[in-house]
Amino acid sequence: MNWDDNAYLISKNRYSENSIIAEVFSENHGKISGIIFGGTSKKIKNYLQIGNKIHVNYNTKSPTRIGYFKIEIINALTPLYFDENQKLSCITSAMHLIKLLTAEAQTNKEIYILMDRFFEILSSENWIQKYIFWELELLKLLGYDLELKNMVEKEVVDDKINYFVKSTTEKKHIPNFLIEKNHKKVDLEILLKGLKLVSDYLEKSILKPNNLNLPSSRTHFVNLLK
Repeated sequence: MNWDDNAYLISKNRYSENSIIAEVFSENHGKISGIIFGGTSKKIKNYLQIGNKIHVNYNTKSPTRIGYFKIEIINALTPLYFDENQKLSCITSAMHLIKLLTAEAQTNKEIYILMDRFFEILSSENWIQKYIFWELELLKLLGYDLELKNMVEKEVVDDKINYFVKSTTEKKHIPNFLIEKNHKKVDLEILLKGLKLVSDYLEKSILKPNNLNLPSSRTHFVNLLK
């Protein structure tokens, strides 16, 4: 089997002295793993930054065996943020989520398009807030729609609208921007509450039932924002 496609590099691990095993999310073939011979060489390794957009030629003799990639760089996106630790960490976290939550060799063009949008968000103002909506859209595309608007109750306190969800043990307030879906600038403290809400949902409803842990890359990203 042989094919060509555009893809984002979502993970890489050393395979031998000269090669690596890379995992990409491609436009027409979904998440695929393959060996890149010479992946540790100076000529190639500079291209192999997590998040970079690449063109891949994939070749395998059998669907049950790992194949091989030949790559060309399309857009070196990640190096643009080498001097911005928060955004660089966000790239790692986002790519790790896609690696963790998507199935092997299942095409999902909507997720590929969402990855295009991710890098548009990084270069925009108010990027943290937009990224939270990006995560929620990713979960929705994977069948885990949080549907906050259908879960919350509303109250007015001192002429301000507050949203909350209530259980037998607690009353949890939900940041207004997540319900009203506006992109007006909000304080970092509120954004961190939004990220925590998504983390809690991800951990309790998706990861733990599948014996998975919250990625350390996401924890690192959130800690850098504080």
